[in-house]
This record gives sequence, C-alpha cells and structure tokens, in this order.
Amino acid sequence: RETGTLDNSPTMIRYSVDCDCESIAALFTASVHQIAARSYSPEQLAAWTPEPPDLEHWQARLAGLETLLAEVEGEMAGFICFTGSGHIEMLFTAPSFSRRGVASRLYKAAVSKMLASGVTELSTEASIEARPFFESKGFKIAEVQVVERSSVRLKRFLMTAHCEGPGDRPDEEHAA
Repeated sequence: RETGTLDNSPTMIRYSVDCDCESIAALFTASVHQIAARSYSPEQLAAWTPEPPDLEHWQARLAGLETLLAEVEGEMAGFICFTGSGHIEMLFTAPSFSRRGVASRLYKAAVSKMLASGVTELSTEASIEARPFFESKGFKIAEVQVVERSSVRLKRFLMTAHCEGPGDRPDEEHAA
C-alpha cells in the first residue's frame, strides 16, 4: 500500500481484491459514459460498455491482470490493470476525480511494479480521451486501430514506451 495526498485528502493505492469487481465495473462504466462522451457518440459508448455492467464478464476480464486501486477517503477514485509483461490493459478514473492526479499516481505505481519485475517495454490501447495522457508519459503511437464492439466501430491507439530502469521512467522523463 502506498499513501499520499490528493487535493489535501489522503489517497491510498492498493491491490484490488475479488469484492472490488462490482465497484471497478461501475467506475469504468461511469468513466466511459461521462468522460469519454466528449470523443465518442452515444452509440459508441453503449457498445463500448453496456449498462448495467455484466459482472461475470468483469470477473473474467480482471482474472490474470494485476489491478491497483486509488482510494480517497474510502471512495474508489480510479484503477489501473496491467500484465506482468508491461501491457496496461485499463486505466480509468471516476468522473469526480478526473484531472486531479489520480491516473498519474496509479500509472506511477504500476510502472514501478513493472520495472521491478524487469519490464522494459510498455504498451496500451488508448482511447481518444486517454491518448494525451499516455503521450505526456512518453508513449508514442505505434498504430491507429479501429475495433468493433456490437457492430459499432471505435477508434483507439496502440501506444508504446521504452524504459530501462528507475532513472528512465516515462512518468518522470516527460512529466509536465
């Protein structure tokens, strides 16, 4: 567990447990439908994450991923899911915590864990909304992708970054 402050409120970063699944799914759904609404149509949002979330789907989706949560005063503020090979599967913040440093804290904690296990290449598939965040961390677009969900097309970006060790972290090199 790591702690810090966010807008003078104590923030805790911790690993998720099975009982967090419903809260993770709810946060993801709220984030997509509220934050990503700036870049995607209502039809695309509904295809990306139907409401209400399917908890069996979420349990299967989270299995095999490492998931860190950020909590502020007991409220889930965001989460990041990643693999041991350096792929960031998901990074989302609750709409009420958007643009308050939650994603950066989660990203930094996840990268530290990946670097400690010897990862040197990071990757993610970023949405239109997430692309600027990952670019600010040193990621470059490797490929523009169009994926299909429920017969609806969504644009995203395969992005990659290289890091070799504690002195070469994308989050430190390119932080604003």
